[in-house]
Amino acid sequence: MKVENIQSQMRKGVLEYCILSIIKNGEVYPGDIIEEVKNAGLHLFEGTLYPLLNRLKNADILSYRWVESTTGPPRKYFSLTPKGLEFYELLETTWSELSASVDILINKAHEIEGDKVNEASTSSEL
Repeated sequence: MKVENIQSQMRKGVLEYCILSIIKNGEVYPGDIIEEVKNAGLHLFEGTLYPLLNRLKNADILSYRWVESTTGPPRKYFSLTPKGLEFYELLETTWSELSASVDILINKAHEIEGDKVNEASTSSEL
């Protein structure tokens, strides 16, 4: 099993939540979403973002409006619908519960690992 595949699946799992958290703050142009996600250290490409935005629009999670641009063609700005805000809040609760549970398990694993290291160093001193 390749670690890159697991890393990719983990990123995909949280990407929708991350994108919605950006849009929750107000109308956002897709290029700005990509930039903000990349600034946070995640990878996001147009070929991933636009299908996701369209799927969320079709599910009435997002809406958009066209805004004239002074430097080129009109731009689509996305925002959450009332249904989208409810959906985001559910994801936020789910993320909080999930991350708390994962933190408990990971911290426990680190404690056990630390205990084993301490036992090994104590027994080698005898």
